[in-house]
Amino acid sequence: MKQIIKYTGFVFSALLSFAWVPLVQAHHSTTMFDHAQSVTITGVIKEVQWTNPHVAIFVAGTIKEEEPTVWLMEMTSPGNLTRVSNWTRNSAKVGDKVVIAFSPLRNGKKGGALKRLTLEDGRVLTTDIRAQESANLEENQKAK
Repeated sequence: MKQIIKYTGFVFSALLSFAWVPLVQAHHSTTMFDHAQSVTITGVIKEVQWTNPHVAIFVAGTIKEEEPTVWLMEMTSPGNLTRVSNWTRNSAKVGDKVVIAFSPLRNGKKGGALKRLTLEDGRVLTTDIRAQESANLEENQKAK
């Protein structure tokens, strides 16, 4: 009987430790973006994903004379965007014509960390994923 209890405790502990793996892998740094560069595209918003852990905007856009391509622009969380920036869920919508400045992905794929989005009517929405997430981390540290 003692061996069964000991074995059950071991199995339970092992399963519990594996349950943490997805949580640890869920968040990543912003090192995949080349923050030393800034690229600008002009295009139309195809999709907005206002979800955790990061808001994403898909834009069919072009750089200079290239063919239009769908680009993935990543931002910080919805909570950070509403607390720190001038964004709301409806700030940028499907069909909006935009000019976007962003830090490109280091691997050369079509995407990046959005810095500034300018709408056709002249409104400018800004975000700095690194600064916003750092500010949020500092705020949480102060609260402890």
